[in-house]
Amino acid sequence: MNEQGFTTRALHTKYPAADTHSALHMPVYDGVAYEFESAEAMEDVFNFREKRHIYSRTSNPTVEYFEQKMLSVTGGFAAIAVSSGMAAISNAILAVVEKGENILASNHLFGHTYAFFRHTLYSWGIEVRWIDIASPETIENAVDDKTRAIFFETITNPQLEVPDIKGIVEIAKKHDLVTIADTTLTPPYVFSSKGYGIDIDVMSATKFISGGAAAFGGVIIDNGNNWRKVPALRRFSKAGEQALVFKIRKEIFRHLGGSMTAQTAHYMNLGLDTLALRVERSVSNCFALAAYFSESEKVKAVTYPGLKSHPQHGLASELFKNKPGAILTFELESKDACFMFMDNLSLIRRATNLNDNKTLIIHPYSTIYAEFSEKEKSEMQINDRMMRLSTGIEDVNDLIDDIDKALRAS
Repeated sequence: MNEQGFTTRALHTKYPAADTHSALHMPVYDGVAYEFESAEAMEDVFNFREKRHIYSRTSNPTVEYFEQKMLSVTGGFAAIAVSSGMAAISNAILAVVEKGENILASNHLFGHTYAFFRHTLYSWGIEVRWIDIASPETIENAVDDKTRAIFFETITNPQLEVPDIKGIVEIAKKHDLVTIADTTLTPPYVFSSKGYGIDIDVMSATKFISGGAAAFGGVIIDNGNNWRKVPALRRFSKAGEQALVFKIRKEIFRHLGGSMTAQTAHYMNLGLDTLALRVERSVSNCFALAAYFSESEKVKAVTYPGLKSHPQHGLASELFKNKPGAILTFELESKDACFMFMDNLSLIRRATNLNDNKTLIIHPYSTIYAEFSEKEKSEMQINDRMMRLSTGIEDVNDLIDDIDKALRAS
C-alpha cells in the first residue's frame, strides 16, 4: 500500500486517547492539572513507570495531539512542541552541547538566531565557530574534539542561500556530529529532513504551520539517533533512543519553560490540515512575483531560489520538490527608494513575519538587523537597498497591481 499523502495524514492522525464525545477536532484542554485516582498512581507517573499528563507546562492533551500530527507528516521519531521557533533552537542546542564545547554555523542566519549564537551562547561558555556552510573544506577544518553539532538553515533568511545538505550530513556523520536544521522556510510538505539524514529538525510553527499567523510556536523533531556518541546525553543513556527527548522534556524544557499552550496547539492542528494547499498558492505567487521583479527596470537585483539565475537553483529544485519557499528579496537603488516603495503599497502589509496568509514586506537592514554593526551586516550580506517579501495566498494579479503602482509612484 502506498503511503498516504501529506494532507490525508494531517487530517486523519489518530488521537493519543479516545475522545469522550468523539469530536472530529481535538478539543482544547485548557486545564492545568490532572487528577490521579490514587497516591500510588501518582507515584508511578512521577517515577516514569507510567506515561500520563501531570501538569500542562510539561505536557497537555491538545499539545500532545499536535506533536502526533507533526510525526504523522514528518515520519520523525519524536516531537516536542514549544512556545516559539527560538525556543525550539535554544532547547535543541542546549540538549546536545555543553559548556566548553562548540558548534559550527554560518553567519548567514535569521537575525535573532545569529544574536543568540553570538551573544547568549557565548556568555554560557558555548563557542560558535562561523564557517562558510557552502565550503566542505571550511567545515572540515573547523572541527575539533570539542565540536558537537552543525547548525544550518535549509534556505538562509534573508540571504536565500541553499546549502549542500547531503554534503553537510556526510561530514557530520564522519565526525560523529549532530546535524540541526532550521526548516522554517521549507515545511515538511516541501522537505523531508529525515529523508536527508538530519538528526534534529527545528522550525518556527508560527509561519506556515499555524494557518496564517494565527499563533506563534515552535517544534523540535527528533528524527531518530542512538545518541550514545553525544557526551551531553550520556547521563541519559538508560533512555536509549529516547535520550534526547528525555533530556529536553525532563531538564531543558522543564527548567527553562517555553511550553506551548493548548490554544496555540489548537491553531497549529487546524493549520496543518491546510498547510499543503497554502504552500502551493504561496509558492506559486512567489514564482510569479520573482519573474515580475526580474523584468522591472527599477529593480536592481532579485534573489529567489526558484529563478534559474540563482546560483543554487538546481540544488533547490532537487531538495524542495521545485517549491523553494515563498520568500524573495529584491533591491532598489537606495534605502530612500525602498522606504518610498513600501509606503506606496496599499495591499501588501509592512510587517515582520513570514508565510502569513497575507503578503508581507520588510526592510531587514533597518529592522531585524538594526542592532548589528555595519561590519556584521556586511558579513551577513545585509545592505540597505534590500527588501524581503513573503508571499501570501492573495490573487497574484492583485499583488502585481499593488507592486506596479508602488514602483511607478516611487
